[in-house]
Amino acid sequence: YSNNFSIYDEDDQCALIRHILKEFKVYEALSKGIVSRISFLKSSLIGPEKFLASGDGFGFDEKLARVYVRYQDELKRSNALDFDDLIMLTVKLFTDNPKILERYQQKLSYILVDEFQDTNFGQYYLLKLLASSHKKICVVGDDDQSIYKFRGANVSNILNFEHDFPGAKLIKLEQNYRSTQHILDVSGAVIARNPRRQSKKLWTERGSGEKVHFCWFKTYEDEARCTAKAIKEYFLKGVYNYRDFAVLYRVNLQSRALEDAMRDEGIPYRILGGISFYHRKEIKDIIAYIRVAFNKGDNVSFRRIINTPPRGIGAAILNRIEQDAKKRSLPLFDTVKSHLRGDYFSQAVKAKLADLIKMFERVSSAKYKSAADMVRNMYEKSGYAGVLDDERSKNIEELISSAEGMDIKEFLDRVSLITSTDDTCGAECISLMTLHNAKGLEFPVVFITGVEEGVLPYFKAMKNEDEIAEERRLFYVGMTRARDVLWLTGANRRRLYAKFQEQEPSRFLRDIPREWCHWIDKISGNHAVKVTHVKKNGHLRDGFSFYNAGCRVKHPSWGVGVVRDCYGDGDDQKVMVNFPNFGIKRLAVRFANLEKI
Repeated sequence: YSNNFSIYDEDDQCALIRHILKEFKVYEALSKGIVSRISFLKSSLIGPEKFLASGDGFGFDEKLARVYVRYQDELKRSNALDFDDLIMLTVKLFTDNPKILERYQQKLSYILVDEFQDTNFGQYYLLKLLASSHKKICVVGDDDQSIYKFRGANVSNILNFEHDFPGAKLIKLEQNYRSTQHILDVSGAVIARNPRRQSKKLWTERGSGEKVHFCWFKTYEDEARCTAKAIKEYFLKGVYNYRDFAVLYRVNLQSRALEDAMRDEGIPYRILGGISFYHRKEIKDIIAYIRVAFNKGDNVSFRRIINTPPRGIGAAILNRIEQDAKKRSLPLFDTVKSHLRGDYFSQAVKAKLADLIKMFERVSSAKYKSAADMVRNMYEKSGYAGVLDDERSKNIEELISSAEGMDIKEFLDRVSLITSTDDTCGAECISLMTLHNAKGLEFPVVFITGVEEGVLPYFKAMKNEDEIAEERRLFYVGMTRARDVLWLTGANRRRLYAKFQEQEPSRFLRDIPREWCHWIDKISGNHAVKVTHVKKNGHLRDGFSFYNAGCRVKHPSWGVGVVRDCYGDGDDQKVMVNFPNFGIKRLAVRFANLEKI
């Protein structure tokens, strides 16, 4: 490389990867995911040759390996580096040239690192090289806030620091200037269950504050509506302004129901670090497909989808269609259809356009119970389902869910109204964001939604203890964004992975002492949530649902039994349980250590 090399940012990287993917005949929309995988390899100091030679190691993928080699060759040919190269190639420079390393060790006689818990393998390796001679290094970080493993961050860096630098002095900064003591205690109880961490006891001079609230709803739509109503009530009482609220969620697809609820309540909102649900590309693409099926004269929508996913319909072909349509005063759809029997298009293009036209005619002529059925059919028949990654596919499933119970016109009218009224709200609006995007921020009032098994912790993490530990840290980060008020919510019924599922409250809630929270397990029919006073409707533990006659429970000594009767609530709740081998037992739930099964 010459010394006037360029540094490519993520947009430059994606553009280069898209160019390479054309050669490999891979759908270009996958470029961002490939950039992320290459970035992860580089941050682990695994170059293209090492990855290519690894066989089954390092999550080997032959096509990815070929793209990686080609990508690095193109960077070299362009005299360009990406950000990960700045670390990886510097490490190579130092390890291959000890005298150059020595020169920089002398030059950088003191090293200070902030946010150390977010460093990756390559960054820490570089730090150890630079500090190996003088050991004059200071790092600042919180292992409990290491939540970027998917970007390559390695929590072991901070946990192993004292081992890697013997004699290092550990200073714990335990006074908290943000949250009330109740919030610190609840979040501390959750994070304390992680097996590998530095123990801490956070305290504040801000006082106890109000207890943390946990609400368990019947459906995720109820959860969204009640969250919006609670925010509206706080605002109308003059307690807080809209900018004081944040609603956090684990994955982006959760935002749709929340956005709809905020819009219904007239609450201005912004998506922080993301895109509003109905403005996401995959959503706009499928909506365009539906609009063409409903109205063959919709030229704007037809232009959007004619080559999405790619059908070999480039700008030159589309321009010919446009000119002919204008000359004949026909919609683009009818113009394309009229040329399918002639030689206006090449055989290859004609075949693809014929398939597209037939698909629209089949989908639009079918009978549907609701718009949801048509959206699902269009998604599958259009070929779009085969080119989306997992997260974007889940957004389409959420769109299908939103179309339940409406006909096509009603659905399209609603989407048009939503997208036309979406606007920037300035500073005076609530913030919706993922838990990852909330890191480093703070708000007087925070709602964390979807505190359920399979959502938080996320279902992909539930078979791996390290992943569960990171999910727990993510929950902890979310809770500690709150200054004054913290609400945790979940729902018994949520649409996930293309179907409705019965949900259980998150395992993380079991770590919170019962008396530290207000637990709400029943919501009134009109979905009202009182924010001035929260009544504890009952006792929640081990699955956080009430015991009722007929349910099965497990006792550590007497085994499995069936509840015959239950009475009382809160600390006084008692149950009569019939254990086959031990008879009927009258138990105080508070002390019985029962598990509902």
